[in-house]
Amino acid sequence: MPKSPLQEICALLGQAVAGNPTQYMMEKLFVHHGLDWRYLTLEVLPEHLGDAIRGIRALGFRGANITKPHKVPVLAYLDRLTSAAELIGAVNCIVRENDKLIGENTDGKGFLQSLRGVIDPQGKRVVLLGAGGAARAIAVELALAGASAITVVNRSAERGQSLVDRINEKTKTPATLINWEGDYRVAADTDVLVNATSIGLNDESARVPVKLDDAQKQLVVADVIASPPLTHLVRKSQQRGFKTLDGVGMIVNQGAIGFKLWTGVDADIQVMREAAEEFVET
Repeated sequence: MPKSPLQEICALLGQAVAGNPTQYMMEKLFVHHGLDWRYLTLEVLPEHLGDAIRGIRALGFRGANITKPHKVPVLAYLDRLTSAAELIGAVNCIVRENDKLIGENTDGKGFLQSLRGVIDPQGKRVVLLGAGGAARAIAVELALAGASAITVVNRSAERGQSLVDRINEKTKTPATLINWEGDYRVAADTDVLVNATSIGLNDESARVPVKLDDAQKQLVVADVIASPPLTHLVRKSQQRGFKTLDGVGMIVNQGAIGFKLWTGVDADIQVMREAAEEFVET
């Protein structure tokens, strides 16, 4: 009997979620591009992360996405990192190259592609809300893209300072930290405001504590939250006449990057966007 085709597998390792937009997009893409692949969402507890990565090796997975809380601890189990992942200090994507597992970070790259559809960050002053994994990736990519200054606004001074130090030490873009207490007032010289926190996730009424009264008319407000795409921050910013960017584009673009790394196929962006919008609307 002829051998059946190999069923390639990718996975998302991290906290369990009720469905996953990346899984939904990937499954749609596999069908669209005629690939006999599967994308699994797997809950992995921190104490089992090493076993999970060894399982990826043993089972021949072609790759994986990594989500919280594993983006930094996973570094210890990989063979090498890309230059971007090393600079960020976190991994959200694993790619198998022969018998090696390579760590990559597509979070910031996906955001940057989405942002460039609205504004070129080169020479722009950016305020970044948050200092977690997504914020780290976004800050690094913005710095590499030539942002003139990055202000990190964060409640935890220790985590915020760690990100600021990394940007100042590893890139040419100056970064400063502001301790987030009460409502942060966005300065008039800010070109781009990015919410890289989880405020607003699955809650369209959740308010990001910022004041936009002093902001310039040309301000671009970006939110990494994809569900709902119309967050409280995006909605209020649109009402003020600011250009806005929702989190769906970031998910689509980072997904397309991972898809190409795993399969070698250029993803159909339209299929991904439609799948992502369909997912977040259900």
